Amino acid sequence: MPSSLTVADRLLDKKKTKKKERTGKLIVYTCALLIILTTLSITLFLIIRGIQAFTIDGVSPIEFLSSLDWNPTRSAEQGGPSYGALPFIVGSFAVTILAALVAAPLGIGAAIYMTEIAPSWGRKILQPAVELLVGIPSVVYGFIGLTLIVPFIREHVGGQGFGLLAGMVVLSIMILPTVTSIATDALRTIPGGLRESSLALGATRWQTIRRVIVPAAGPMLLTAVVLGMARAFGEALAVQMVIGNARTIAESFTDPTATLTTIITLNMGHTVPGSTENNVLWSLGLILLIMSYLFIILVRFLSSRRKFS
Repeated sequence: MPSSLTVADRLLDKKKTKKKERTGKLIVYTCALLIILTTLSITLFLIIRGIQAFTIDGVSPIEFLSSLDWNPTRSAEQGGPSYGALPFIVGSFAVTILAALVAAPLGIGAAIYMTEIAPSWGRKILQPAVELLVGIPSVVYGFIGLTLIVPFIREHVGGQGFGLLAGMVVLSIMILPTVTSIATDALRTIPGGLRESSLALGATRWQTIRRVIVPAAGPMLLTAVVLGMARAFGEALAVQMVIGNARTIAESFTDPTATLTTIITLNMGHTVPGSTENNVLWSLGLILLIMSYLFIILVRFLSSRRKFS
């Protein structure tokens, strides 16, 4: 502060500083409150809409979660509508787990290469490539899958091409940047002292990576995989274009099936708001919300298990 300022000027300057601090705190607290209110509002809205099928329309929750028969438009003469969501729940879990099994080793391997092995020019090439994959829209992934992957599977593997295998390939490519980016950040937070100590004890680079670096970053690497699975579980458009959207459980990789998100996107625009079919779709959305919360809880649990600080 300039010494030429008078006491009155310095007091006035302090008042201005305190006023700016109060304004800054007000803006920050307002933003935080809005985020909390938005999250609570969406959660409450989905819960209210999601349970209306059970509380108002009389749909059995047990039948909804365990039945394989999904036919909301069937007439009363043919036995009436049925709302079995089990094929879509199984389809969502199947395609998500399979995509994670492919993307996890590839993403973690790429992260290890970028942080531990690659020269500077290798990082400069791989890092922008990963960031480019993040920026590609979902519909482009679906269109590529529809144009290249589905015909390839039909000609070289079997089936119609549309099915669980095509969905797995598209989703694994989509979540690969997420897993790679988070795993790279996790490995970069490993203290350099761990590497230096391991090398000083005579371990090779590969022994250091396998027995020191990867175990130390294990919980955060699992966090990267779980976040990738969370994205895969909620993906709709790209999967809808290649998975076949059959209302059955796939018995093989080449069989068509459907997920919770694909059924919602396919049917939401063709139902009347407030009808039983519309309320059942909201129930599917409630299942997605519950799964999102479970993924978040799992991520928080894994983050709390860090082995170093």
